[in-house]
Amino acid sequence: MSRKLRFFKDQIIKAGLLSSIHPVVEPDVELEELEMQLAEHEHELIEMNSNSEKLRQTYNELLEFKMVLLKAGSFLVSNNNQAVAEERELSENVYSSDRYVEASSLLEQQMRTADQSGLRFISGIIFQSKALRFERMLFRATRGNMLFNQAPAGEEIMDPLSAEMVKKTVFVVFFSGEQARTKILKICEAFGANCYPVPDDFSKQRQITREILSRLSELETTLDAGIRHQNKALTSIGYHLTQWMSMVRREKAVYDTLNMLNFDVTKKCLVGEGWCPVFAKAKVQEALQRATFDSNSQVGSIFHVMDAVESPPTYFRTNHFTNAYQEIVDAYGIARYQEANPAVYTVVTFPFLFAVMFGDWGHGICLLLGALVLIARESRLSTQASCNYCNLSCALDTSQKLGSFMEMLFGGRYVLLLMSLFSIYCGLIYNEFFSVPFHIFGGSAYKCRDATCSDAHSAGLIKFRDPYPFGVDPSWRGSRSELPFLNSLKMKMSILLGVAQMNLGIILSYFNARFFHSSLDIRYQFVPQMIFLNSLFGYLSLLIIIKWCIGSQADLYHVMIYMFLSPTDDLGENELFWGQRPLQIVLLLLALVAVPWMLFPKPFILKKLHSERFQGRNYGMLVSSEFDPDVEPDSAREHHEEFNFSEVFVHQMIHSIEFVLGAVSNTASYLRLWALR
Repeated sequence: MSRKLRFFKDQIIKAGLLSSIHPVVEPDVELEELEMQLAEHEHELIEMNSNSEKLRQTYNELLEFKMVLLKAGSFLVSNNNQAVAEERELSENVYSSDRYVEASSLLEQQMRTADQSGLRFISGIIFQSKALRFERMLFRATRGNMLFNQAPAGEEIMDPLSAEMVKKTVFVVFFSGEQARTKILKICEAFGANCYPVPDDFSKQRQITREILSRLSELETTLDAGIRHQNKALTSIGYHLTQWMSMVRREKAVYDTLNMLNFDVTKKCLVGEGWCPVFAKAKVQEALQRATFDSNSQVGSIFHVMDAVESPPTYFRTNHFTNAYQEIVDAYGIARYQEANPAVYTVVTFPFLFAVMFGDWGHGICLLLGALVLIARESRLSTQASCNYCNLSCALDTSQKLGSFMEMLFGGRYVLLLMSLFSIYCGLIYNEFFSVPFHIFGGSAYKCRDATCSDAHSAGLIKFRDPYPFGVDPSWRGSRSELPFLNSLKMKMSILLGVAQMNLGIILSYFNARFFHSSLDIRYQFVPQMIFLNSLFGYLSLLIIIKWCIGSQADLYHVMIYMFLSPTDDLGENELFWGQRPLQIVLLLLALVAVPWMLFPKPFILKKLHSERFQGRNYGMLVSSEFDPDVEPDSAREHHEEFNFSEVFVHQMIHSIEFVLGAVSNTASYLRLWALR
């Protein structure tokens, strides 16, 4: 039934009757009666389409035949005149000479033979785009022993396959011999050319043309009557199509739900098992009671809470504001049941990092206006967006649907709102309004050294008062040190933001492990990960902050590179504080120790716990903590399947390598925040 309704909808759209159909609401009919009605309508439409296609094909053939008669007739007349002129010239020049008596007799024999065999021709019509290739193929197949004439058809003809108006070309091919005729016909068939017989007699051409025009007129009348009848039938169907589609969708939903239910032991009732949020229990019971009352059932539905062994699916309650951020997080991975939801932090971090890359308060204002327009028209656009997912009230009105790009913008309207606000904030810090600086918060802290300073943007600037109160001083724009200063500022700021966000992710893993009472994850994942990340990149962030505070000229690239290559060498002028060298050695050793700390202990401890469990020992504390069924599959929890040590070890090795490489690559990736500036 759904297929038939889709067929009706496609036919209505194809006929262009969407704007003229206004759905009506009538009482629902029985499903069996509806199925019979749909079958009758489908049979009627298929029969009308079949008759219409046959009539249209006949009409196109007659129209092509008429064009071939008109164009090919002129070719035949012109070629006959040319043949007469050539024959007259030949008789005057060749036959009149006594020197060529023998040659003339031979020529007469050849012409007599040619007259017996006859100069033949094939006329037809072909797509204009194929005419050039068609002519080349004929020339090669006949080795040049043919004459090809062509002319535009003058009218566009409907292609029966694509139902589009196409341009065609009328052609006439003159040749001699049965073998050439066979080749030409095969080439015509290969190129999809339609061949039509054209008589040599002009009077016969006129007679056939009159007959074709008469038949075309009759076919046009028949086609118009058929289209009116079909449109009338489609309009009648369109009045009820929305109601029928709604009814069929409801029935499909009922059957789909019933298919997910099972019979009980007595096979007298159906049992369905599923998950629902705790807060929705009352709503589910209310819905079941209402369904029992509406269906006049004598036996009510029983709602019973069960204890399940498997972990429940994850469900996060969202609203219009947080839904887009939740979808962004779910695109990378869905949190486990009762884990902390990272989308809460993404609400701030995602738009803020966008603003760090594209901070410009001019662009931010434009983005803010666009977001406010989408939010102001939220009720109307949400209705149109729902049309993209249903075929009910807007099944026949495709103009009410949002495009894919507009739908994406509307779904992220609140993301755009925060992006624009943070872009304005970062743009004020960068002091950029469409890449132009402004003295918004007062004058610059720099001025020209003396009266001879002619270029106040490149040389001779000195600081004469307190720093610019908010953001970057506008005098940096256009100065010689603009690029080194701004690049250094933004690159270091990107590293600080990246390290802070990576630490936030590791801290969330600690709270997850603490909630699930997984001490293994805390001791052998959280602790070594924090040590490794902050021993290297946390230390780099500390150096950046210290350098900003004391105004040192130390080269941090040199410090970090030789921290690995020569950790015991003297730092010299790159030393930022007392005790930096021994601290670097300690941090490097901690980072090296953290890698095997993440890799080896956890798999072996899991193996030991598993073997002790099957030796009959009873550890009450382990059951409540390490064997919590809600922890990760590789944690110390109760398994119903055989413990595979190699699989657990490989998984832990991949996790450790991924973290080590990810810490380096992610820190480098955060430099794109600076690069896109």
